[in-house]
Amino acid sequence: MIKDISKIAKSDPGLARLLEEAREYACVYVLARQRQKGCDGMGELATIKEEVRDVIDKVIKYCKEKNYISEVMSYDVDSIADEIAKGQDLL
Repeated sequence: MIKDISKIAKSDPGLARLLEEAREYACVYVLARQRQKGCDGMGELATIKEEVRDVIDKVIKYCKEKNYISEVMSYDVDSIADEIAKGQDLL
């Protein structure tokens, strides 16, 4: 899904901005999740996870409004954040 959206973003500046924002949030979240030990920082990690979910939802909503995707998809925040963070060269 992210690879398809990133291809579209190359010709859509609005989507490119949203995808870059999602990448920034995803990188912070993935790093925080990797550094978490035990239960320390669970509140902060949960907050960051919600922020990642919100920005991904904005990307999906934008794509839906522009008819880039036809259906609303369910997703796992952890796996999509990993995919976005690994694909730092999406744009």
